[in-house]
Amino acid sequence: MTAPLAVIIGVGDGLSASLARRLSEAGYRLVLAARDTEKLGPLAAQTGAETAALDARDPAAVAALFDGLDAAPRVAIYNPSARVRGPVTELDPAAVERAVRITALGAFFSAREAALRMVPKGHGALLFTGASAGVKGFPDSSSFAMGKFALRGLCQSLARELHPKGIHVGHFVIDGAIRNPERRPEPSEDAHLDPDAIARSYWHFLEQDRSSWAWEIELRPWVERF
Repeated sequence: MTAPLAVIIGVGDGLSASLARRLSEAGYRLVLAARDTEKLGPLAAQTGAETAALDARDPAAVAALFDGLDAAPRVAIYNPSARVRGPVTELDPAAVERAVRITALGAFFSAREAALRMVPKGHGALLFTGASAGVKGFPDSSSFAMGKFALRGLCQSLARELHPKGIHVGHFVIDGAIRNPERRPEPSEDAHLDPDAIARSYWHFLEQDRSSWAWEIELRPWVERF
C-alpha cells in the first residue's frame, strides 16, 4: 500500500522540522512547503520529502500546491504566522493586513483545499499551530492577536463542521517560546518548549480514537506561571 501523505506548510528549522521528522519516522510521505525552499534541503534529504515554494497568502498558489499532490493528504499542518509589533497608533495598516493574511487567511485557504480532498475520502486531519495570543491579547501585539484569534475561531468552526465527516481538526495553543539553538540561551532550558516534545503531542493527537476527539490542546513549559 502507498504510504499516507502529509503536507506541512510554513516549514523552518524549529517545530515544523520536528513534525516532519516525527511523521517521516511514522511512515508518512512528506511535502514541505515554504516561501524559501533552499533552506529545506537538509531536512528534505533526512526525511525523503518533496519541497514546494509557496506564498500562503495567495489562494491560487495554495490551490496549485494541493492540485499538484499525487494523492489526497492524510494530514495537513499549517504553521505560518506573522506579527507587526508596536502601539496601535503607530502600526502600518498595510503591514498589519499582510500579517493577518499570513496567520489567518492562509490557514483558511489551506484548510479549504485540504478539506476538498479529505471529505470525499471520509478521513484526514487538519492541524494548526496557534499561540497564547489567540486566547489573550498582549500590549503592542494587536496584529498577532487578530491573526491568532481568527485562527482559533476558524479551527473551532472547522471542528464542528468536519468532525462528523471524519476529518479531525486540531488547534495547538503554544503558550510560550519554542527552544531554538540559534537564539541566545535562557538561564534554564526549561523556560522554552522543546520542539520535539511538541511534535510528539501532535502525534498523540493524531492517534486519538474518534470516540473522544479533542479539537484543541494547550502546551506550555512546566515552569511557567499561569
